Amino acid sequence: ALVPVLLFLVALYFLDSFKLVPARSIGAALAAGVGTALVAWWLQQVALPLDSLGSAVVVRYVAPVLEEVLKACPIVLLIVRRRIGFLADAVVLGFAVGAGFALAENVVYLRQVADPSAGLWIARGLGTGILHGAASAIFAMVSKTLVDRNPERLAVMFLPGLALAIVIHSAFNHLLLPAAAQTAVMLIVLPLLVVWVFDRSERATREWVGPGLDLDLELLQLMTSRDSDATRFGQLLRALRSRFTGEVVADMYCLLRLELELSIQAKALVMARGAGLSLLKDDDLEAILAERGDLQRSIGTAGMLALEPLQVTTPRDLWHRHILHQAGRGRSST
Repeated sequence: ALVPVLLFLVALYFLDSFKLVPARSIGAALAAGVGTALVAWWLQQVALPLDSLGSAVVVRYVAPVLEEVLKACPIVLLIVRRRIGFLADAVVLGFAVGAGFALAENVVYLRQVADPSAGLWIARGLGTGILHGAASAIFAMVSKTLVDRNPERLAVMFLPGLALAIVIHSAFNHLLLPAAAQTAVMLIVLPLLVVWVFDRSERATREWVGPGLDLDLELLQLMTSRDSDATRFGQLLRALRSRFTGEVVADMYCLLRLELELSIQAKALVMARGAGLSLLKDDDLEAILAERGDLQRSIGTAGMLALEPLQVTTPRDLWHRHILHQAGRGRSST
C-alpha cells in the first residue's frame, strides 16, 4: 500500500536528467501532502456534517473536491513563489504532494480495517496511491503551463487544472471500470504521460539554457561596449537619462547588469547539472542578491516601471535565483 507510489516518485526523480528538484524539496512536498491528508481527514470526520449525505455521495463527489483542493494548496504556493521552473519540476513536485497524501490516507484507512486482505493492500497501493499522485501531478503540470502563458490572470489559471484533477478523482471513485482494469489503465497512461512531459520539458530546458545563455552573454558584452549607443538597447538606456537623475540611471545600469550575471550563473548551473557536473558555490551570492534588493529600492517604483521595456529576464528567470539559493545551501551542507 505504501511502496508503489514511493517507487514511482523515485523513478520520476531519476528520469529528470537536469535534477532541478533537489531531494529536500521532494521531502518537503511529501510532508505537505501528509499534512493535507490529515486536514482532509479532520474535515471529513470532525468538522463537516457529511453523515447525512450518504457514503456514495461523499466518496464520489465531496471527497474528490475537498481532497484535490487541499492538495492543490501547496502546489499553488510553489508556482506562485516561482519554485517550479519547468514542466518536469511540476510533475515531480506535484506527484510528491499526492504521494504524501496517499501515504497518510492509506495508513489511516488500513488501520481502520479489521483484517485487510492482500488484494486490498494492492488496490490501495497501485490504485488509490497512484491516483492521488497522478491527479496532483496533472494539476501541477496544467497550472504551470497556463500560468506561464497568462501570468496576469494568475488566480483563474489554476481552475482548469483543479477541475481536471477533480474529474479524474471522481471518475476513479465512481468505479466506471473494475478495480483491476482501472489500475491497469492508470499504470499504462501515467508513464506515457510522464515520458511525454519529460521530453517536452527537457527540450524547453535546453532552449532556455543554450540560446538564452548566448543572448545573455551578448547583452552583457553589449552593455560594456562603446558601441552600445548605436543599438536599440543603448538608445532606450540613453532615453532614461533625460527622465531620471544620474544616480538613478547608474543604479538602473547596475541592476540590469546584475540580472544578466545572475541569469548567466543559473544557466551555467543547469548546463552543468545536465552534464552530470556540479559547480562550486558562489560565496558572494547572498551579497549579490542583497545588492539587487538595495538597487530596486533605490530606483523606486517609477524607475522600475520605466525599466520594464529593458528587462532582459523572463518570468521563468525569476526562478533562477531560487535554484542558485538551493545550490548554495547544498554546497554549504557538504
